[in-house]
Amino acid sequence: MLRVMSVFGTRPEAIKMCPLVKELASRPGIASLCCVTAQHRQMLDSVLNVFGVQPDCDLNIMTPRQTLSGITSKCLLGMDEAVEQLKPDLILVHGDTSTTFAGALSAFYHQVAVGHVEAGLRTYDKFSPFPEEMNRVLTSSLADMHFCPTAGNRENLIKEGHTRDLFITGNTVIDALKTTVREDYHFSTETLNALPYNEKKVLLVTCHRRENYGEPMKNILLALRQIAESRQDVELVYPVHLSPVVREAVDQYLRGAPRVHLIDPLPADEMHNLMARCYLVLTDSGGLQEEAPALGKPVLVLRRETERPEAVAAGTVKLAGVVQDDIVTMTERLLSDRSAYEAMARAVNPYGDGNACRRIADAIEWRYGLRPDPPEDYLA
Repeated sequence: MLRVMSVFGTRPEAIKMCPLVKELASRPGIASLCCVTAQHRQMLDSVLNVFGVQPDCDLNIMTPRQTLSGITSKCLLGMDEAVEQLKPDLILVHGDTSTTFAGALSAFYHQVAVGHVEAGLRTYDKFSPFPEEMNRVLTSSLADMHFCPTAGNRENLIKEGHTRDLFITGNTVIDALKTTVREDYHFSTETLNALPYNEKKVLLVTCHRRENYGEPMKNILLALRQIAESRQDVELVYPVHLSPVVREAVDQYLRGAPRVHLIDPLPADEMHNLMARCYLVLTDSGGLQEEAPALGKPVLVLRRETERPEAVAAGTVKLAGVVQDDIVTMTERLLSDRSAYEAMARAVNPYGDGNACRRIADAIEWRYGLRPDPPEDYLA
């Protein structure tokens, strides 16, 4: 049996990796193992529960107000024990978190092969997003197999000199949506059941990235407040990240605004179904730039740049930046101009067809001699 260990630690990683853990478990020649670092404890657990994934190893590293150095060092030390215990032949890491880099580095230290899921995303600015851009660049240098969501991601890697075992798979988050979104879904958060989805325009907001701490986050929150105060036809829903920095900023600049619903972070299934019912998404998240277009929802990105240019080129995403007036102006246009809204809502999502996990599992089987042919590339 080929022993494949998936390593992840945050809520977004878990949403994208749990379907892959289950796909690998369905393959008769593969022992699918799971190690979580719990970089985000509570938010990670909610996703594991939704997908019914039970970790084989839980490093449980999260501490209050944790630092990047603390996360990385605890991941590395915990991974020593996990690798010795589970003895994987291949370690899969996802995306660009501190868990991703530490997991890949630990695999290298133990001379275990690395597979990088969601490989090849780039902004070419090492401080934006911070620390994600360097996490993924460094992980690419350690990886033996690169699972790229798009052809553009593969081109990025080729330009950097990575030319072997590059696969275009689509993004696993589209696979996740196939299992979570339902028309008859009932929210456990009663606030969400009571929202007037048909009478008003529900705006879904997330804002939590470290690069937005300080003045950018203040500008974003003041823009949201301005929109809520000026538009009677809008209801704004903001699942507030558990980061104390984010919560303090939200309390200072947004709490108390009319028609604003500040709620705790949502389980993956609730977030996906809220996204399916909302009118528009405003976010600094990476995953939502992929998820929302698959559900026909325009996305305004609350950042200066994005490592997902395919969505911008396709027209499903627009960069709103972190300047208050710009955010308000772009949001107002989508609220008032139906043709502008429809142009984004109907654009084709470039991130997959819901078969990314199958392609990744096929590629692993081919690489290790368990199947005769490599998988076909996903071509948007």
